[in-house]
Amino acid sequence: MNRHGRSEREGPPRLAPGWSAIWGPRVEWLNEGIGSVIRWLALAMVLVGAGTAMVRFASGRIGFSVNLTPPTELQWYIFSIIFLLGAAYGLKHDVHVRVDVLYERLSERGRSLIDFLGGVLFLIPFCGAMLYYSWNPVRISWQIQETSPDPGGLPRWPVKALILVCFVLLALQGLVQISKSARGLFRTPSSGDSAAAEGRTPPMGPAA
Repeated sequence: MNRHGRSEREGPPRLAPGWSAIWGPRVEWLNEGIGSVIRWLALAMVLVGAGTAMVRFASGRIGFSVNLTPPTELQWYIFSIIFLLGAAYGLKHDVHVRVDVLYERLSERGRSLIDFLGGVLFLIPFCGAMLYYSWNPVRISWQIQETSPDPGGLPRWPVKALILVCFVLLALQGLVQISKSARGLFRTPSSGDSAAAEGRTPPMGPAA
């Protein structure tokens, strides 16, 4: 027993259940559900684009003029929805591009430290700044019911509102990822993790 009344074998103190334990699974469930939806939106975008191209080709062949602004803008809007709502889903699955060539060579605790600092110092402040600077343009777009200036164009204010939704979801998922990284920092490394960090082969158990 140490002077705090805890056994030395118990390792570092465990973090008390907090925001991550209560809301983390709900945030991840929400972003996972959104990811399932945008998979189908990707198919819809391809179909809209292919249909628009075929109509443009056919109308040119028969000499019939067709206003293709609505389907063209619809394709752009679907892409915007996929990009904006898929950001948090991509963060959850760690599929965003990394430029740190040393990241994979670090121990699990070292990677957790980089993820923790990146989330706290860059991701959350970036989301906060984007929400702050996007609020007025989105609010004005909603007030004037902004639409496309092209003939037959679609409304733009619903898509612009997704900018705010995007960074709210991204910030929430960022908090979940930060909490996971914090747990990785406090977790006691296993012998396999220590050996991997030092470039050694982890010890094997006794043969059966």
